[in-house]
Amino acid sequence: MTAEQTFSRPDSLQVPAPLQIGMVIYPRLTLLDLIGPQTALGMHGITHLVAERLEPVVSDSGIALIPTTTYEECPRDLDVLFVPGGEGTADAMEDATLLAFLRNRAETARYVTSVCSGSLILAAAGVLQGYRATTHWTSLDVLTAFGVTADASRVVSDRNRITGGGVTAGIDFGLTLLAHLRGEPAARMTQLAMEYDPQPPFDAGSPALAGEQVVTLVKQFVAPIHLRTMQIAKAWRGHRPETIA
Repeated sequence: MTAEQTFSRPDSLQVPAPLQIGMVIYPRLTLLDLIGPQTALGMHGITHLVAERLEPVVSDSGIALIPTTTYEECPRDLDVLFVPGGEGTADAMEDATLLAFLRNRAETARYVTSVCSGSLILAAAGVLQGYRATTHWTSLDVLTAFGVTADASRVVSDRNRITGGGVTAGIDFGLTLLAHLRGEPAARMTQLAMEYDPQPPFDAGSPALAGEQVVTLVKQFVAPIHLRTMQIAKAWRGHRPETIA
């Protein structure tokens, strides 16, 4: 028996082609916004960390990421186009080169996606208008200002736009997207492999549960970022770019 015969198997058991996952990285992104989804999706595909140049990109926690490809060289037909959020969101919303890349790849990507304030960047690129989407709870009004239908759900799926809420919602988002791409059994297997069985120590993970004092503190913490992203959204409405349906 030849080696080829030894390892051949029926077509029904063939492993599907790896997913092509394009994950944009930019200065001061939130690491968990990226790593949560990548942990779920990366077991089933090839992750392309996309930036303008092949230079280290420092996250808002000070940890650097190394891009694997550039906007120009990133594969054209992605299964997943993904944008994380972070402290650098506002700068990314005004980065014309990044926004042009997102508009271009959104035309052919199977799914256009984000976690946390990454959806504000997609909105600034003009690729969320006409869709429902979510973001960090402190930025839902910014989505609305962009003319996007804001939904406070942890994960929102609207046709081929799938968005996740703040930070840790990225794991839920990744598993939800994986179920769309590979089916629920694969998503369940991945969840168990990750041992994702959250048991938070406090009931403070949403504004509805955290209490007024904690909600106020978080709003004060994000106020400078919120103010700037809202200003960008309002300015965008005055001279919006061509959108993608």
